[in-house]
Amino acid sequence: MTRRTPIQRLNRGKTVSLDDLVSVEEPLQVILNGRPFATLMRTPGRDQELVEGFLFSEGIVHAPGDILSLEATHHPTSQEIRVDLAPGRLVPELDARATYLSSSCGVCGRASIAQLLDRIDPVKPTTVSLEFLIALIPAFDAAQRDFPVTGGVHAAALFSRGGELLESAEDVGRHNALDKLVGAAFRAGRLPLSDQVLVMSSRASFDIVQKAAVAGVPVVATMGAASSLAVDLARACGIALHSFLRPGSVVSFVP
Repeated sequence: MTRRTPIQRLNRGKTVSLDDLVSVEEPLQVILNGRPFATLMRTPGRDQELVEGFLFSEGIVHAPGDILSLEATHHPTSQEIRVDLAPGRLVPELDARATYLSSSCGVCGRASIAQLLDRIDPVKPTTVSLEFLIALIPAFDAAQRDFPVTGGVHAAALFSRGGELLESAEDVGRHNALDKLVGAAFRAGRLPLSDQVLVMSSRASFDIVQKAAVAGVPVVATMGAASSLAVDLARACGIALHSFLRPGSVVSFVP
């Protein structure tokens, strides 16, 4: 989603006034069993998938049947999604860090690697050739709609082991883009994603690898750099992690 806004641009010493496109970023409040649970700063669109993917990644729900109802409510100044869990599903206690998630920050250190490993199944190790990953770039680039006109969003895409683009999503938040893909798979009962490859336009941060691990993705490749925690978590979970994916080159981290 984009929006037009007036700007001034200085180019080669000349200032011009014109309209330009910017990526939309708006808050979405998640109400869980009648209580505020999180505010997601996201690009509107595919909000149900975003929320379901977020709740699954956070370990709140494990199967579609865990969600009794999910309803979006639009107010003049805000947007909400009200989620009621099935009987028996517990709502975790909230803390100050769990109530607000920006478009650039995922788990933000709220869970350690040891805690994550306690609640997720090990990912079945899978390897792909570096040439295979590089060959995914044209389809990945072609699937992006907002980035070419705004430069303000991240993209996430899932590919088959045969190199077919299965699904993609864009969002101002890298983790939101991934949650939208995970939420779609969650709703369709297609988890774990044990036979798919995840490509991200962002860096490989801890939260990206965490969400991939929870969804069972065995291979993650990002256009940007990888953080130390992302590398550690990928090795602990059995994920093949690659970064700096470019035409003709890619960096792979030794398991």
